[in-house]
Amino acid sequence: MAVFLLLFSVLLFSCFLPRTVVYAQRSFTIRDITLSIEPGPDVRRDINVTLRCRAIVSVSGQEALSREYTIYKDSRPIYTKASSTLEDLLYPLPHSRVSNSGRYKCAINIQGQQMSSRVQKLTVTGLSKPLLHLNKSLVMNGEELTATCTAPNETGSILFYFYEGTKEIVEEQVNSDQVEVKFRLDSEGIHWIHCSYKVFVGGDSLKSNESNSVIVSVKELPFAVVLEIAPQSRIYEGDLVFISCTVSNGSEDPHLSSEDPHLISEETHLYLSQGNKLLSSGHTKVNYSMMALANSPEDFECKLEMGKIKKTTTKTVLVLELFSTPTLTMSPAEVFQKEYLTLTCKSKSYASERLRPEELTYTLDPLQSLLIPKEDGVFFGRVLQYDFNYTCVATARGIVKRSPTLTIRPKVFVSTPKISAVGLVVIGRPFQILCQSDTGSLPINYTLMEDYEPLRTVSVERSSDQAVFTVTISGSEQIKRYMCEAKNSRKEGELSKRLSVAVVEPLTEPTLIAGSAKFPNLPDVSEGDHLYLVCSVKGTPPVTFKWYRVGSELPLYITMSHDTNADYQIPALSKDHSGTYYCEAVNHANNVVRSDPVVIEVRLALWKKSVIGGVCLVALVVSVVLLALRFRSKRARVDRGEVSVWTKRPPDAGELNFSIVASSEPDVEYTEVVHPPTADSARGISGVRRAQQRLAQHQPCRGR
Repeated sequence: MAVFLLLFSVLLFSCFLPRTVVYAQRSFTIRDITLSIEPGPDVRRDINVTLRCRAIVSVSGQEALSREYTIYKDSRPIYTKASSTLEDLLYPLPHSRVSNSGRYKCAINIQGQQMSSRVQKLTVTGLSKPLLHLNKSLVMNGEELTATCTAPNETGSILFYFYEGTKEIVEEQVNSDQVEVKFRLDSEGIHWIHCSYKVFVGGDSLKSNESNSVIVSVKELPFAVVLEIAPQSRIYEGDLVFISCTVSNGSEDPHLSSEDPHLISEETHLYLSQGNKLLSSGHTKVNYSMMALANSPEDFECKLEMGKIKKTTTKTVLVLELFSTPTLTMSPAEVFQKEYLTLTCKSKSYASERLRPEELTYTLDPLQSLLIPKEDGVFFGRVLQYDFNYTCVATARGIVKRSPTLTIRPKVFVSTPKISAVGLVVIGRPFQILCQSDTGSLPINYTLMEDYEPLRTVSVERSSDQAVFTVTISGSEQIKRYMCEAKNSRKEGELSKRLSVAVVEPLTEPTLIAGSAKFPNLPDVSEGDHLYLVCSVKGTPPVTFKWYRVGSELPLYITMSHDTNADYQIPALSKDHSGTYYCEAVNHANNVVRSDPVVIEVRLALWKKSVIGGVCLVALVVSVVLLALRFRSKRARVDRGEVSVWTKRPPDAGELNFSIVASSEPDVEYTEVVHPPTADSARGISGVRRAQQRLAQHQPCRGR
């Protein structure tokens, strides 16, 4: 059993060795693989290059393993071969070319196990000289040439260029070492033609030297294309122009004719065109007539096509204007809805030698414009309430010219503006006033007024802008003085209503008054009494009141009142309620005001005072009796000690009658309410009066 476990462990360990495979008790490992370039990585063209891929494999057993080699160039596989021998894989590159340059590597695959070599770079320099061949060395003007450019034995993607002197004629890219192109030479004389090419290697390119130069002679055709236009000068628009396009033999020999069959063949065609418009065509002659127009888009062209031979002649015709293009103007420059305007349509110039002024007429387009002609070219009427396009049409001798379109955009009178406040209005604080009209063409000038006196003007030129004014008021009645004026035309501006908005007066004169239901005018307070702490202010309600006791940060009570005063009640006082109290108040102006502190000292209850008085009275009576008894006992002892012949008599009744003076009125304790003095005695008096009035309104049994 131990031997079996040992063998199993050895087999399991061998399975996890790198690059090692176990097949039927036969294993191998790929130790290394290398790629070498012979004779070297940098060679000139035409050198035979060999890529050698060598793999070192350790194997158990005698049977040869099947190996699969792959050669990569620039990460793309270019060659794959399976082999069972131990020999190196050789990949030849005979007569190397620039296109063979690149980054190479080889890889081996044995039963699923793979290994790749390091990348080796091959650089091949030198390009072969291109060769140029033309099918003809003598051609007629317009005749087609065929040129062939060859890059001997070059491979890969090649871009060929063809030149006439230094001017590039044509280019074409192919995947072979030869290309054929066709082109024409457009002028007579001697022309030098050569070619070159460019080879693309990876992301780079290499350009060859120039090829041999080939001379081409271009001769003029034995006939000419003749373009004639009549009249030849002073052509005005509207004149009838005659155009003739013919083929001439180009010789002074009168016996030669354009109808000579040696010169003209059935493949001969004439085309007369102006710009992109083909006017007419024919075999040997083309005639055409048309009305002359000024500012013609293109020249006239007569073109001859005879097989692959083409010849062209062009002429420019200068046509004078009979009258200039009219212009349409508006007066006044700006108009509002339902206002009157005048449109004037005129041509600035006309050919007086050809045209009389009364021959030139003007109309408006569209005709249903509702404007009335006043005189030649002048139109008058009321502006529409919406945008409208007008065009002026000038006509004379069949020539019609239209002016650029004039768009009338009638403005809208500004509507009565609305005035409002932005946000909360607080006395003594800056706030903003907004002036805005519902309708009206921009720009609109808004002016803020205070009792008809202008303060400031803001011009609104964009719909996103607003007329906002910043002001400060010192009293609530001042808000009603503000108005705003809106104006966007020559007429008088529109005036808004007076500003009407709620004004918040900041709180002032905070006062705290303390008292009980029995004695609302700041009297004594005793245990068991119902205490009222009335906080009053001057300002705009609603007001939020808070009551505090010195020594505690948390308020005792918080309430919001729509009046300028409120109270906090303590239903049953005790000595523990003695202390210093104050109140705070705040309204929408967000200014917190605090009253002066009030000291509250709670006295004993009346029944407690009565009990204490009764106890004191009894104690006094007992004390007097005890003193009387003691005095009597001392007198008796004296009497017994004396020797007297006098008969002892009882004391008089008056002697025993002591006057015991005791006040039935109990001791009186007073609660002192301390009000620290304030700077504004008038404010204190008014605050006290409001607090006293509120205390007087409470009933003795009112709860908290």
